[in-house]
Amino acid sequence: MDRSATDAIKGYFYQFDYSILNLLTLVQPEEAIQIECIEDIDIHTADDTTAIQCKYYAKTEYNHSVIKEPIMYMLTHFAEVKAGRTPSIKYFLTGYYKSGQDKLQLPIDVDFLKDNFLTYTRTEEVNKVKAKVTHYHHIELGLDDNDLNLFINQLKIDLNGQEFDAQYNSIIKALKRVFNCSEFSAEYFFYNNALRIIKDLAIKPKASDRLITQRTFLDKIDKKTILFNEWFIQIKGLKAHLAALRKEYFTQLNISPFERFFILETDTAYCNNIDLIEVIHLIAKKWSKLTQRETSPFCPYVFLKGVTAEKLIEIKTQLLNEGILINDGHPFLGSDFNTTLILKPANFQNGIKLKVLSTVDNISDTLNVISKRKEVYQFYLTEPFFNTTSEQINHIKIQINKISEIKQII
Repeated sequence: MDRSATDAIKGYFYQFDYSILNLLTLVQPEEAIQIECIEDIDIHTADDTTAIQCKYYAKTEYNHSVIKEPIMYMLTHFAEVKAGRTPSIKYFLTGYYKSGQDKLQLPIDVDFLKDNFLTYTRTEEVNKVKAKVTHYHHIELGLDDNDLNLFINQLKIDLNGQEFDAQYNSIIKALKRVFNCSEFSAEYFFYNNALRIIKDLAIKPKASDRLITQRTFLDKIDKKTILFNEWFIQIKGLKAHLAALRKEYFTQLNISPFERFFILETDTAYCNNIDLIEVIHLIAKKWSKLTQRETSPFCPYVFLKGVTAEKLIEIKTQLLNEGILINDGHPFLGSDFNTTLILKPANFQNGIKLKVLSTVDNISDTLNVISKRKEVYQFYLTEPFFNTTSEQINHIKIQINKISEIKQII
């Protein structure tokens, strides 16, 4: 994890990761978890419900006071169960601590529970005089020792939760098993999607909307799209995130003569011609081979979404002025797009270094008539805007925050 992340943010990540790990390890597809309901995480199985308090205290030594309030809260819920106002559940308190776990000897008994977790003092005004008043939480709830014994039987405590990175590695291992995938896919596709889904669940106002079954969860994360998820970037660090994408997709030593399409979405409010020209130059330089000795010369295709017709003309003009010869599939001014022309091979003699497509339809029309291997690299801002169902096309979708990030990826 990026070490600049605050402890509070890391605590949120730990809870989110714990939720993801529990979803992946549920036994039945219809079993579910619920975020921020009775406790941080509630697990619903066919047999019972368990309310889980999950905390990350990497810099904290364990003391009974750290878990005192959560246990009191759980006992309050238990009293509601006894009164018949809510169904019976199990309680689980877990977390990671720097040290001190040996201070708690399990299992606990009723006297230990009362002395260390249910008794507290508070300064109050008594007869207009401030004084320390001792409170007995169980007595105030109307619970006796028999009730407390029942509560202890429903309560499980584990102070040896996984360390942050160890828990993360457990998730990646589980994702690799579930989806039979590589480490990169587990991390950048499935975990990235999972983190977004759990984060979105956590902020929903209605408790019923914060519940998700394992089946629904797995369906939602099973998407081969690279998200620019701010929470995921917080974990990886932006530089490391972009470098990992580069390593996975754009570090071939010998570039094969495939037909490559680079589809770039731009935000004209924040992107100028200079950024676009630099990215296009890099694409043309890296993904073309036009030497006289090349037996199978090739050059890339580029499409710019969000660019007006006028701005596209400006960009083409600037590229031509800088020595980048272009084929845009239009044989003359005002003509329709011509797939025969756009497929004209680039080579040393004609000097074509780039093929520029003007519309999304141009992309589809060109792909449909190409018989060679095709690769599409789509860089989008919010949602993918081009889709294909052809299994013959290797379609990589990568979400970015701004166009300049593409330079660090490719």
